[in-house]
Amino acid sequence: MAQPSTQKRPPFWRNQKYLNLIWQLLFLVFIIGTIIFLATNAMAGLNRAGLGLSFQFLTNRASFPIGETVVSFSPSDTFVRALYVGFLNTLKVSIVGIVLTTIVGVLVGISRLSSNWLLRTLSTWYIEIFRNTPVLVQIFFWYFAVMLAMPKIQDVNANYGFIISNRGFVFPWFDANSSLWIWIALLLVLLIAAFLTFKWKNKQQIEQGKKLYPSIWLVGVLLVGVTIGYLVLGEFPASLSLPEHTGTGSVGGYRFSPEFAAILFALVMYTATYIAEIVRGGILAVPKGQIEAAEALGLSSSKILRFVTFPQAIRTIIPPVTSQYLGLAKNSSLAVAVGYPDLFSVGSTTLNQTGRAIEVITIMLLAYLTISVVTSIIMNIYNKYTALVER
Repeated sequence: MAQPSTQKRPPFWRNQKYLNLIWQLLFLVFIIGTIIFLATNAMAGLNRAGLGLSFQFLTNRASFPIGETVVSFSPSDTFVRALYVGFLNTLKVSIVGIVLTTIVGVLVGISRLSSNWLLRTLSTWYIEIFRNTPVLVQIFFWYFAVMLAMPKIQDVNANYGFIISNRGFVFPWFDANSSLWIWIALLLVLLIAAFLTFKWKNKQQIEQGKKLYPSIWLVGVLLVGVTIGYLVLGEFPASLSLPEHTGTGSVGGYRFSPEFAAILFALVMYTATYIAEIVRGGILAVPKGQIEAAEALGLSSSKILRFVTFPQAIRTIIPPVTSQYLGLAKNSSLAVAVGYPDLFSVGSTTLNQTGRAIEVITIMLLAYLTISVVTSIIMNIYNKYTALVER
C-alpha cells in the first residue's frame, strides 16, 4: 500500500505563483500611487495660482474666429463650440486621409511587385523619398513650395468645373436637397436588399453550376430602387454645385483651403509609403504554390490578385495598417504648423486665452483617444470578419 506523501508545500514567499501575484500587486500600487501623487501635486499648484480645477470656462464666449469650419462658428460662440469645431476639422483630415492613404498605399504596394520596370521603379523611388523625409518637412513643402506657389485666383479661370489657385482647390460638389434623410433611409434599405440578392444569386450559382451574374443583380436592385425613389420623391438627394469664378474668389462647389490641402497631401503621401510596404509584404507572404496553381488554371494576373492573392494577404495586412491609420490621425496635430484650425490648434488658442492648461489638454487627450479607440474597434471588427474560421 502506497504511503501518503509527507512533502510539505513551500511557504508562500517561495511559491512562484504567489510571488508573481505579489509583484503585480506591488506594481499596481506603484502606478496608482504615482497617479495620486501627480494629481495631488497638480491640484496644489492650481490652488496656489487661485485657479482650481473647473470646466466652467467652456461656457464662456470664445471671442476668436476660426478660418475653416465644418459647421457654423462665430467669435460669439462658446469655447466648447470652438473645441467641437476643431475636433470636426481633425476628424475631417483623418477620415479623408485614411481613405486616400488606403487607395494610394494599395496601388503603390501592388505596383512594387509589377513586372513593368518603369512602374516598379517609380513606386520604389516614391517610397524611398517620402518615407525617409520627416512628415513636418513634407507639410512645409506642400504648403510653401506647392500651394502658395500656385497662380493667384485673379489669374485663373474655372476649367471643367475646377479652380486651382493659391487659395486652394475648388471642385464640383453636391448641395443637399430637402429629401436627403429620406434618401439616406432608402439607400440603406436598398443596400441591404442588394446584398441579400447578391448572396442569394451567388449561392444559386454555386449550387446549379451556372453563371447567374450576381453582381449584375446587385447593381440592378440598386438602379431599380433609385429610379423608383426618384419617381416618387421627384428629386435626387443632392444637386450638383459647380464652382464659378467671381474675379477675387469663387462661389459654389467645395473648397480645399491651402492649409487643409497641405496637411492632407503630406499625411497621405507619407503614410501611404508604409501601407504600400505592408501590402507588398502581405502579398509576398501568400504561398507561391497557390499562385502557380491559379496560373495553371488559366486565370489572368488581375483575377489571381483579386480572388487568390489579396483575400489571403488582407489577413496579415489589417493589423499593421491599423497602426498606420492611428498614426495618421495623431500626426494630424502637426496641422498647427501651417495654420489649419484642427483640434490641437483651437485647443492651444483656448489654453492661451483661459490659462486652463490641465483642462484643455485633458479634453484634447480624450478627443484623440476617442478617435484612436473607435478606429481600432472598427478595424478589429473587420479583422475578425476576414480571419480564418478555425474548426
